[in-house]
Parts: sequence; C-alpha cells; structure tokens
Amino acid sequence: MARNEPIVAVTLGDPSGIGPELVVKNFADPHFDRGRCKIVIVGDEWLFSKAQKNVGVQIDTAHIANLDDLAQACENKIYFLPINTMAEESLQVAVANKASGRSVLDALSLCLEAARDGKIDAICFAPLNKHAMKLAGMAFEDELHFFADFLDVDNYFCEFNTLDGIWTSRISSHVPLTDISQYITSERIIYAGCLISDSLIKAGISNPRIAVAALNPHGGDGGTCGREEIDIIAPAVSLLKEMNVNAYGPFPADTIFLKVRDGEYDAVVTMYHDQGQIAIKLLGFENGVTVQGGLPIPITTPAHGTAFDIAGENKANFNAMRKAFNLACVMGESQFRENPPPIDDLKEGSQ
Repeated sequence: MARNEPIVAVTLGDPSGIGPELVVKNFADPHFDRGRCKIVIVGDEWLFSKAQKNVGVQIDTAHIANLDDLAQACENKIYFLPINTMAEESLQVAVANKASGRSVLDALSLCLEAARDGKIDAICFAPLNKHAMKLAGMAFEDELHFFADFLDVDNYFCEFNTLDGIWTSRISSHVPLTDISQYITSERIIYAGCLISDSLIKAGISNPRIAVAALNPHGGDGGTCGREEIDIIAPAVSLLKEMNVNAYGPFPADTIFLKVRDGEYDAVVTMYHDQGQIAIKLLGFENGVTVQGGLPIPITTPAHGTAFDIAGENKANFNAMRKAFNLACVMGESQFRENPPPIDDLKEGSQ
C-alpha cells in the first residue's frame, strides 16, 4: 500500500541529557504544528514517560508495533514506536556513559534503516553526546560520518548550521587547525556550494544566494597575507557561477556575517569549523539547527548539546528543537515529493 503523506521520525536523544525533555516540550507546545507530515517518536517507553512526568504534561500518542503499521495508520495523533534500547536502572543523568550512547545508536540505526527502505522521509534527533556514542562503539569522529557510512554515502557531505534563515556550510569540520589548509581545494568549495544551494531549495528558498568566506585575514590582502583566495577560492566561486549557483566572494570572514544578518545573502560557505560556528552561536545559540547535508534523507537536530548541567531539571529551552523539527518537516515533504516511496501493489503485480 502506498502512503500519501511524508513521515518524520523523532528520536529522544541521549537519555542522560535534555533530549527527552526537549521532545516532550516540543509536542506539548500549544503552537505545535505538524504541517502535512505524519510524526513518529522512536525510543524507550519508560524514558518518554519519565520525561513527560518531569515536564508535567501528557502527550496524546498512538502506539504502533513497527513502522510498516505507520503507513496505514490514519489517526490524527502523534505516533510512538517503543523500542528497548536500555533498562531504566542503567540511566545515569548528566553523565556521558556507554548505556546512553548505545541507546542513541540503536534508535538512530532503526530510523536510518527505515529511511533506507523508504518508510520515512526525514529524521529529527534530540541532542546526543559523541563521547557516549564512542564509548558504545561508534567508530567515527561524529554522527554525520556514522550516518554516511550506514547509508553508503560516497559523495561529498558536510554539516550545515542554520539560524533564523541564515545557513552555513564548511569545507573542513572536526579537524585540527594545523590541517585546515589541505582541505582548501576548489573541488571541495564547489561541492559545498552546490550542496548548500540544493539544500536551501529543498528548505523552500527558491533562489538562494551563497557567500563564500575567505580563509586569510582581510581576505588575504591581495596576496600579501596568503594566496588561497586568489589561487583557489575565487576561481571556485567563478566555477560555481558557471554551474548556475548564485555564489559570491570570497569575503573576509570577519565581516561577511554582517551582510548575511542584514539579508544580503542566505548562506555562507566557510573554510573551517569555528569560522562559521562562532558567528552562528553568537547570533543565537538557543535557536540554531544543524542539518546533516549530503545524505539521501534530511536529518536535523538542535545545534546545541546535551546540557548535562541542567539535565532532569525541566529548565531546557526547546526553541532549537522546535525549529529543527519544523525544518525536518519542510525538507521531509520535499523529499517525499521528489522521491516517493515504492508502491508495494505495483511491485507485487510486476513479479
């Protein structure tokens, strides 16, 4: 049976942090808007119940046994898929630990498998803890590389950060500053520019304007303070324009975000992690969203972390979680339109 609406899966994040609280607060918010998406929360039932009790609300959900049931479900409710990832007695609040890391990996793996099989169209995950995931056996530097490996991605991929309509991508990410120069290539800049332009279109921006940051102070000062802008970055921007990407630059990194903030551009391609992260987080740390770019399915999450210092205290601000979920819905709907799931009846008839 073919489904006729996009499905967004939401995971509870690291059980030791604020993730479960954020999910509950998002769906308990009176301004919550599901859009045209069907929603399923995936996680341990005791953890979801505990978070609701902590927040002091009750979320009206309809339980399902597996994601195949969701395609045929028609109740106008939030669906909940209970899975067993950890025992309640294993919970250590505000501590990075193996049990919580394993819980995150199990929930995300189930969702990734469902995405690969065309059963869901987007994933929004509450904050996780990389150290806990590595304690549980994750063999990658971060969750993005875990996702890419799981989904057999061999093309260029990178994290995007978004804040109230401002997007950033980066040429290098979680690498030492001393290694950054080896990542500054025309090829990577072109990949990053094309990827963020395409992602912005899927997020509803029809004609995105992409600014490309310089690497060196003052944009290299005409080559007296580095030649990467002249030899690599500017030629890559020209090639992006030839590929019908609205790319501009390179611009000095210490001023480009003022132009983006004032609406001249929609996104910045940055050269390294902190070049964009500092600007975005300074502009609005509690509202930022991370998008896992370059994967075959949209995946979003709040840009902040697990906030162990306030875990379990019902103090967490859910603005970023709400925006991450809303963006997952928008991009999930675009994904559903562009890549509709297979129609089982037709498959059976052709055999």
